[in-house]
Amino acid sequence: MEQTFRMMVNGAMKSVRCEPETPVLYALRNDLGLNGPKFGCGLGQCGTCSVLLDGKEVRSCTLPVSAIGRSRITTVEAMAPGKELHPLQKAFLDEQAAQCGYCTSGMIVAAKALLDARRNPSPAQVKEALDGHVCRCGSHNRIVKAVLRAARESA
Repeated sequence: MEQTFRMMVNGAMKSVRCEPETPVLYALRNDLGLNGPKFGCGLGQCGTCSVLLDGKEVRSCTLPVSAIGRSRITTVEAMAPGKELHPLQKAFLDEQAAQCGYCTSGMIVAAKALLDARRNPSPAQVKEALDGHVCRCGSHNRIVKAVLRAARESA
């Protein structure tokens, strides 16, 4: 049975009316019009749906709305206030890390969680943080370079 759920999304309280088991991804995209997180596999295995939940990366396609509670959801849309790009977004552009762009928001969100926890990660730590994120274009090397560049330029 549908219920109304209140969620803190990108710093604003939002309400959605849906079934408790509705994936957060559907609420974000269909009800709130946030198109950064994408539907990829629907199984939490590809990372295109990644968002931050209280600063930790989660796969929104397998997370039910009823599990959010008072947690804060952050999507890629919240990373660039106004016209200023987030350092990760700028680095992805500078390193030409986005080919088709389908995986990009999930990669950037995962990279943000990493850089928030570790300011100067090693290449191995970046690869570990992005493990499980699928880029069908094969841009992984450029993506790792972009994350390392953002870390350097943000330091």
